[in-house]
Order: sequence, then C-alpha cells, then structure tokens
Amino acid sequence: MTASLGTVVREWGRIGLVGFGGPPAHVALLRELCVERRRWVDARAFEDANAACGLLPGPASTQLAIWCAHRVAGARGAVVGGLVFILPGLLAVLALAALTLQDAPPAWVLGAAAGAGAAVVAVVAEAGVKLVRASVSGEHVARRAAYLLAGLVATVVLGPAVVVVLLLAGLTELALRRAPAGHGLATYPALVWMAFKVGALSYGGGFVIIPLMQADAVDAYGWVSQAEFLNAVALGQLTPGPVTQTVTAVGYGAAGVPGALLASLVAFGPSFALVIGGASRFERLRGNAGARAFLDGAGPA
Repeated sequence: MTASLGTVVREWGRIGLVGFGGPPAHVALLRELCVERRRWVDARAFEDANAACGLLPGPASTQLAIWCAHRVAGARGAVVGGLVFILPGLLAVLALAALTLQDAPPAWVLGAAAGAGAAVVAVVAEAGVKLVRASVSGEHVARRAAYLLAGLVATVVLGPAVVVVLLLAGLTELALRRAPAGHGLATYPALVWMAFKVGALSYGGGFVIIPLMQADAVDAYGWVSQAEFLNAVALGQLTPGPVTQTVTAVGYGAAGVPGALLASLVAFGPSFALVIGGASRFERLRGNAGARAFLDGAGPA
C-alpha cells in the first residue's frame, strides 16, 4: 500500500469534483496524480491499464480510476476511490435532472447546459493532446503513432465499432512481435437492462454509451423525449465525473429518484467487479510477452 484511505478520499474526490470533459480529462487527471505528481504508478503500467480498461465493457475512465485506487490502497481503496470519483457528478446530475426534466425547465438551466456542451470540446481536446504525447513515447514510436491514427479515424467513422480497431491494433502488434527478428414496476426491468448494457455490455467508454442509451430511453420506451435526452447528455458534460452519469438522468426520467439511483448502481457496479476482481492478475498479464505486445498495440489506438 502506498496511500491511506484518507488520501484516496481526498485525491479521487478532487478528481470527481473537477473532472469536467469526460474520459480524456479523467485519464489526464489520473495520470497527473498517480504518475507525474505522486509517482505511485510508473508510466508504462498506467498506459497498460488505460489500454486494458479501454477493452473492458462499461465506462473506461471510471474503471481506470478504480484500478489506480486499487494499486495504491488495495481493494478497500478501490471501492472508496471509485465511489468518491462517481458520487459528485451523480448527485449533481440528479439535482439538475429534477430541474430540466420537468414540463417547463428554467431557461437559465437549459442555457447553461447548452453552453457547457459546446465549451467541453476544448477541454477534451486539451486533455487528448496530453494523452497522445504519452501514448506514442517509448519504443516502436512509428507503429504506435500508426495505431493512434487508426484509433482516431475509427472513432470518427465507426463510432461504437471502434473496439474492433482496438483489437486489431493489439493483434497486429502481437503478430509483429512474434514474427521472426469489448414509472411503474414494469419500467424497472427495462431500466435495469438498459443500465446493465451501459455498464457491462458496451465497449468504447462514455461517449459510445450515449447512442445506446438514446435507443432505449427515447426510441424504445419513451422515458424521455429527444429534447430531454439531449438535455440529459448536456448534464453529463456540465457536471464533473464520467459521462456515463447521463444514465442517472435517464433513470430519473424513467422512474424518478429510485430509478436514477437504481440505474447508476447497475451501470457502475460491473466496473468495480471487473477491476477489483482482475487487478491481482494484471501484473502477471503485463509480464507475459504476448500480452505486453498486445497492450502496446491497443494502447495508442
């Protein structure tokens, strides 16, 4: 152990409060804390964990936050760190959902949400530049840059199918290294299923999850209108923490406060289970030459 639970509460809670901009901003903040400032985690291990979380279903930046907390404070640290990372945004989204998902939302709230949705692009871009620099450093720089470019193009062109490119990039690097020289009671089952898909069956992180939620919340079940869903997405951008917090607003639209809390629990639960359950095996995985090559390919993508 390298950090106390009090330190985890303070540092991960801070990131949960100031982490505006979605996954790129969260990864940059975690890297600044754990690699650059505190030196709890070496840069290579952090990039490997980032790549591995990107290949897991559910919100990747939340999983990375849980992994980092596990690395510095064990299983208890992972639970505490994950919770304090998630809760500030969850509470903020819940409060704002109560304002915006009513028949006549206040104009100032809609204006703030629209402004935040536009301004957040600059935050994401700035954080992304930092991650690019870290991703293409080290050996095989040309190939790592090519994987990064492939991931960029795939994100624009393929959307949720970007996980295919992550897998192909990892397998390509593996092959090269081995070569010679992803309101009523009836509402709750559907809400649980939607949240479970968000947390356990979707690949590519928070921004990929948004169209998946839209298909259920707007098109299939009509829990919220198209305009209300767009407001919910804006709330996910306006508030700190993972973009997946949008599921809290959707749950509120479907079944009020109980629905919001239930959707959040189901959506984030798999991230805790996956990361805490697999953390003890991660170092052994990194020590395997084949897995090492795969992560070097998948990480930049």
